[in-house]
This record gives sequence, C-alpha cells and structure tokens, in this order.
Amino acid sequence: MNAQVFTVEYTAPMTAFVTDDPVEILRYASASFRDGIPVALVTLVEIRGGAARPLGAQMTVRIDGLYCGFVSGGCTEAAVAAEAIEALKAGHDRFLLLGEGSPFFDVVLPCGGGIRLSIHVVKAIEPVDEVLSQLALRREAGLLYSAGAEAIAYVESVQTGWQSEGFSRIYKPSTRLFISGNALEANALARVAMAVGYEVNQVGRAYDKHLWDVSADKYSAVALLNHDLAAELPALEAALKSSAFYIGALGSRRTHDKRKQALKSLGYDDAEVARIKAPIGMFDKARDAASLAVSVVADITALTAVGLKVSQSLPA
Repeated sequence: MNAQVFTVEYTAPMTAFVTDDPVEILRYASASFRDGIPVALVTLVEIRGGAARPLGAQMTVRIDGLYCGFVSGGCTEAAVAAEAIEALKAGHDRFLLLGEGSPFFDVVLPCGGGIRLSIHVVKAIEPVDEVLSQLALRREAGLLYSAGAEAIAYVESVQTGWQSEGFSRIYKPSTRLFISGNALEANALARVAMAVGYEVNQVGRAYDKHLWDVSADKYSAVALLNHDLAAELPALEAALKSSAFYIGALGSRRTHDKRKQALKSLGYDDAEVARIKAPIGMFDKARDAASLAVSVVADITALTAVGLKVSQSLPA
C-alpha cells in the first residue's frame, strides 16, 4: 500500500456507485487499497429475525467517505459507513449491532429484526485479490475473518457462516447462461438475463453444432428456444453432457414427450432426460418473447437462490 496519510476531521459518507454485486464490492476494495486509500470491508455476520440482505452481504467503505454495497435495504448504509470511517481512523476492527437490541435507537430496521456487522480495517489485500482471481477462473473461493486477529485469509470453498476459526464468506462464480434459438425469443432472454447480471452466451441456432464446443460448468444454465426438435438436438445433447445446473427447452408437454422419446432412442436414460425443464420457465403459459424471457430468468434465479444455504448462528 502506498504511504499516504489521511487527516480528515470529518468525512461525510457518500455512495461511490450503487451495486450489490460481491465481485464489484471486492474490486472496489482492492483498487482503493492499492491506490493507498485506507479501506474497510463490512460484512453481515448475524441476522436476528428478518433482514433485507442475506448473511455475508458486504460493503466496502473508504476513509474518504466513499462506499458501495448493501448490508440492509438502503436505510442504514450511510450510518454503517460512518461507523466504518471511525474504525478506519482508529485503525482497529469493531462489531456493529443495528435494529433489535442495538444501542442506536434512531436506526430502526423496517423488517423489525436485528443485524450484526463486522467492520474489518483491511491491512492486507492479497486474500481479496486471490478470491477475485479464483472467481475469474470460475471457481468458488472464500474469505475467513478472524475477529481476534483482526485479519482475513483466503480459504477454499466452505459454507458461509461462523466456523470454529471465524466467519467465512463464500463467493461463487456468476451465473452463465447459454442461449440457443430463434432470434426473437433468444434476444429477449439475453436482454433480461444481462439486466440481472448473468454472463450471456448466445450460441445461435442449435444446429450450429461447432458452436457448442463449449463447456457449461455447474454454475451455468442452458436455454433452448427452438421450435424444431430435430434442429435443437445437437445443442440438447451438448447440454446433457455438460455440468449445467439448469437445462430448459421450449415446447408444450406433448412436444416434450416427443423430445424424451427421441433422446431415449439415442440411449439417454430417465435420469438424464429428467434434467430437462420443459416447458421451460417458471410459468408455462408465456405467449410472447418478453414474458418468456422473464419466466426463464425467474426459474433460473429461483434455483440459484435455493442453492444458497447459510448458517446464521453466532458463537458464544
């Protein structure tokens, strides 16, 4: 970190940019630290009752008052940033309790619950950079926070929550969506998926088999929006050979029965065929491209949300 002294008597918190993307929050922490600006990483480590954000939600706060990220619904972030600035000035970590049981009577959470936050004054940025490097390789990675040592360390994949060594926060690669199909539906789905932060790969028509020499990993979803079973087959087989957590295909239940028969004639068993969600999407009566796009993204997002299992207990 560059030798730089900050002697600001009072710094009013101000949003640098609006995001709840964990990668963007960590990148901001890394870039700020390497620019010589003292920075704190705030993490939601306990939830009592209801909460607007999941366990592990984070903010990056700089000593000059700029911050990004959310640990609540937006109603407490400025107050949290102000507390983080004080921690930065003192040079030591601290915990902050808001809502139920908090000494800050003027900070009330709309959900009526309580949250506890750890405020870590970053002294070494290498663990954060290692997480970012692993995510770029589409691998899970984590940070382990030790309150006693006031330190963070890079860890392999474990569950988000309190462990015997401290609080671990696990980061997963972004959802990648492979789309094949007619331009109208495919383009609409791509726009909605990108709007919610998915990485989008439009593969073109399904019969362009050479374009399917890509590996959809376990953080990937595949959407087949063709109106021709024969044309979709190369893409469908490629999807079934991948580790994709979601494979959806357009068509009615009658169409899907024909699809299953075709796959079984090619040697696919019931378990493999059962991986296909058809009709695709959360609701199967979408009759236009926009509704279909929302339905598919909602279906995929529901699965990724269910996959987030966290521990909310705090050690004694």
